[in-house]
Amino acid sequence: MKVANKSGPRCFQLVRHVDVSGISGTGVVAEGVEWSDGTVALHWGGRYPTTTVWPDGVHALLTVHGHNGATTIRWLDE
Repeated sequence: MKVANKSGPRCFQLVRHVDVSGISGTGVVAEGVEWSDGTVALHWGGRYPTTTVWPDGVHALLTVHGHNGATTIRWLDE
């Protein structure tokens, strides 16, 4: 197994500073876990909760949902 994070799973919040799309608002918009192999599970709350898996990790997630820096990750263990 590939190990990206030797300390084990890490929890985070996806924080939107500017709502580019006008849909999700600002503040904490999702919660997630980065597993020790770098895979990320992301959970969106709201009326239709959804959980997605990002095998390519945080970089891939932010490429899609980061909106060029308008959304960042807040690690809860830091």
